[in-house]
Amino acid sequence: MTTETQELLRELAQNAESVCRHYLSAGRREGAYWLVGDLQNTPGRSLYVRLTGPDEGKGARGRWTDGATGEYGDLLDIIKARTGIARFPDLLAEVRAHLGRPMPVAHPSTPRKRKSPSGKRTSAKRLYEASVPLSGSLAETYLQRRGITRAASASALRFHPRCWHRDHDEAASKPRPALIAAVTDRAGCLRGVHRTWLAEDGSDKAPVEVQRRAMGELLGNAVKIDAASECLAIGEGLETMLSLREALPGLPVWAALSAAHLGAVDLPEGIRQLYIARDLDDAGQAAAGKLSARARDAGLSVSVLEPRLGDFNDDLREDGAAALRQRLLGQLERADLVRMALKS
Repeated sequence: MTTETQELLRELAQNAESVCRHYLSAGRREGAYWLVGDLQNTPGRSLYVRLTGPDEGKGARGRWTDGATGEYGDLLDIIKARTGIARFPDLLAEVRAHLGRPMPVAHPSTPRKRKSPSGKRTSAKRLYEASVPLSGSLAETYLQRRGITRAASASALRFHPRCWHRDHDEAASKPRPALIAAVTDRAGCLRGVHRTWLAEDGSDKAPVEVQRRAMGELLGNAVKIDAASECLAIGEGLETMLSLREALPGLPVWAALSAAHLGAVDLPEGIRQLYIARDLDDAGQAAAGKLSARARDAGLSVSVLEPRLGDFNDDLREDGAAALRQRLLGQLERADLVRMALKS
């Protein structure tokens, strides 16, 4: 990296709030962070950008993390995502324009090489195959601590005892136990995995900054906890959808993993009724609206399920499975009500 590039990136970090206001205009500042739904500038609070801190190292300003997907990066990643600029020299030109700096004579530059989609799928497949069934694992313990007792039957969920993890301020990766979820496409082919790193005793998530991270191709795909039938429920987080399944085991559920991906899930053929399990925030409302419109255009009946608290895992932990079940039964369509009520 040239000295001029380093200076640009340092100045960009020093103007982190200006960058966020311009490129992530749907967000807002809260304390030392800029909060927004995702890199697509969806309203919400999942993605947060540090606005204060040192120029580099732990807690550096300009660093961002998406709490829903585990993705993270710097301000350059934000600008690239929002502008669609792929070439590094062009990206630096955009940075100079934002900072009001003059354009230098162009230099040839080689963009940073990124892992190809096929390489990401191969890595995801390797990680999934190296994991073990959920039953009796720390991942099952973690889910049980969150009120979820039926997860062991879901083949999409597995456990890895030593899954490599690295926060963006750490020089080296460390092995940590992790809940592994398979992300599959319409044909059932593995396209990626989602990792949730856990505490060593399985009592909670790991005490790290980045607790979740996705690998591979998420857009359009989902964690298919159950096979779709004539009706299907799709929502954001794993714990959210497993909580719905805990209360209504007869309702097949999928997890899209974030609000941005919820709106883009590739809907299966053969279903007549789609239930959208939204989170109770602006991003959840926007994603539910987008998926509802797509589903209705495809001729499906659509109903939105709403939690009492922030999401359905909050409801499950606060109220218990029986109370959540009764509340959900009141939101089902008449055609599904009797069948779901009789399911244990």
